[in-house]
Amino acid sequence: MAYDDGNIFARILRGEIPATKIYEDDHVLAILDIHPQAPTHILVMPKGPYVSFDDFAANASDAEILALTRATGHIARAAGVADTGYRLLLNHGPHSHQEVPHLHIHILGGRPLGPLVHHG
Repeated sequence: MAYDDGNIFARILRGEIPATKIYEDDHVLAILDIHPQAPTHILVMPKGPYVSFDDFAANASDAEILALTRATGHIARAAGVADTGYRLLLNHGPHSHQEVPHLHIHILGGRPLGPLVHHG
């Protein structure tokens, strides 16, 4: 899948759409989710044009990969969910219900989250 530079996260990264930014460095931006699914729901994304984790893992520089990993841990600690626990969620493709074709990690926490997947 080719990267669509008109997606909402690309537009947020360019400053065309406002977002509540909670972290930013040279490679990463983190914002609050506008439709939170838990008391803490943060989206962490690389600034580069990566469609998915697969794309990112194959094509991102070592600096980008390190920055995203370190930033995600830092953000979870700063949000106060590291001690009680949190879930990292990355969706890839239509079967996972990926809504925006820009890699982003959901940090979910602040309450018990229940089972990872419901069977049915």
